[in-house]
Amino acid sequence: MSPVLSGVLQLLALIAALALAHRPLGDYMARVYSSKKHYAPEKWIYKAVGANPNTEMRQPAYLRSVLAFSAVSVLFLYALQRLQGHLPGSLGFVSIKPDQAFNTAASFVSNTNWQSYSGEQAMGPLVQTGGLAVQNFLSAAVGMAVAVALVRGFARSRTGELGNFWSDLVRGTLRILLPLSVIAAVVLVACGVIQNFSGIHEVGQFVNGHGPGTTQQWNGGAVASQEAIKELGTNGGGYFNANSAHPFENPTPFSNLFEIFLILLVPFALTRTFGRMVGSVRQGYAILATMVTIWIGFTALMMWTEFAHHGPALQAAGGAMEGKETRFGIGASAIFSVATTLTSTGAVNSFHSSYTGLGGGIQLLGMQLGEIAPGGVGSGLYGMLIMAIIAVFLAGLMVGRTPEYLGKKIGTRQIKFAACYILITPALVLGFTALAMALPTPAHSMSNGGAHGFSEVLYAYTSAGNNNGSAFAGLNANTQWFNTTTGLAMLLGRFLPMVFVLALAGSLAEQQPVPATAGTLRTEKPLFTFLLVGTIVIVTGLTYFPALALGPLAEGLAS
Repeated sequence: MSPVLSGVLQLLALIAALALAHRPLGDYMARVYSSKKHYAPEKWIYKAVGANPNTEMRQPAYLRSVLAFSAVSVLFLYALQRLQGHLPGSLGFVSIKPDQAFNTAASFVSNTNWQSYSGEQAMGPLVQTGGLAVQNFLSAAVGMAVAVALVRGFARSRTGELGNFWSDLVRGTLRILLPLSVIAAVVLVACGVIQNFSGIHEVGQFVNGHGPGTTQQWNGGAVASQEAIKELGTNGGGYFNANSAHPFENPTPFSNLFEIFLILLVPFALTRTFGRMVGSVRQGYAILATMVTIWIGFTALMMWTEFAHHGPALQAAGGAMEGKETRFGIGASAIFSVATTLTSTGAVNSFHSSYTGLGGGIQLLGMQLGEIAPGGVGSGLYGMLIMAIIAVFLAGLMVGRTPEYLGKKIGTRQIKFAACYILITPALVLGFTALAMALPTPAHSMSNGGAHGFSEVLYAYTSAGNNNGSAFAGLNANTQWFNTTTGLAMLLGRFLPMVFVLALAGSLAEQQPVPATAGTLRTEKPLFTFLLVGTIVIVTGLTYFPALALGPLAEGLAS
């Protein structure tokens, strides 16, 4: 079988699996977030934190709860890393230094999972499982809660109440993420992913350039359980430095395809949840069609750039194989790469810096779209709904009519919230990139010069600001400058947009729905899908094209 055909067949199998899971999972999540019933374990948690799950929250209270919970999470994870050397389960590793501990705490709480360390050489099972894996669940549940609050803003009228954050957080964790992760972990163990609390082992005799070499030290760990929520929660932080290219995390082509399925499962299914909660599944299908169009388009472009045969070396290898696992090949690596950069996952099964110049540009652009196709769990849905508001506003300007979306008028207040949302991340990404290129110290971390070196820095801040977490891997980010600035970019890029999302949700929930008329834009039709895709591409292109022209486009055209 040719590598191209193998890649296409894997893509088709992935689409079929996602299609089969879309309806039942989406409907189930809608029931979870609409239910009034509380189970016993949930009641114990509410009692422990002193929360009343039946109390409806308006936008300010919901936002305060999100920020307070996340702030406590950052402090807890920071303290756990700083105390690692004095705690059991450290495998003898020392405590994490302050700037790296701050960066990692900000990273995992913001659902970014950017890693400036090698997990198997820095952290023991206590921090990995009790700290990082816990935040994989909680940060994902926070994103889902904020998305559901925005959906309630569209669904409700003449009230500012958006639900209860603590109820949404607990239900998202216990009823959705935890059961799915248990199933996924069992499947991964069956595929060969390790799951233990073993310590460090001396393994084998390895040959070096002068004959038989010494042994290597390999860690065990609760990898399958962390891998499951790493992908399912669109987190991306790997137990090992090689992430999903490591055979302990991703041993076979089937496990590779299954991990891609986990990455895309919840974000795509949330569109069905959205349709159910607003009372029109066709509105959900319109959002889904937009996401799928962008995802398939990016995947096709990535496979084309990486399979293109330029020169005898690439022809002999069947494509651009540098930096890719021979276990997976170009097709599976390209699909994984697009899935991880179009979501806020950040997991990698190949070396992104080794992709072709245009391939690296596709990875960058995927994140710069706002990671909305399908995006992170929760963040992808609310990001796409923000873009839908921008699209109906532009359509209203073209026909001279007050824009409406799902029966809610999009006025000055709503468009200001949406505009602030889409401006925050570009300001962070481009501002920090400009500072890093202008100052002398950050340049010492670049392993390459020219366009590719610029792409390394642009990729780092794009990944951090958009809460992705993947890296070009040619940049030494474990410095005080990059640990501090990417940490700030992650926190601001995660929580400032949430401020405007919840403000928008509150303003929409207060409105009285307006009836549809002959002049109302039909947002469930294919025409709106094309309008929304065009809006996303144009807004992103106008924002990032100059930076892309200096980096991956210049490199791609020169090769």
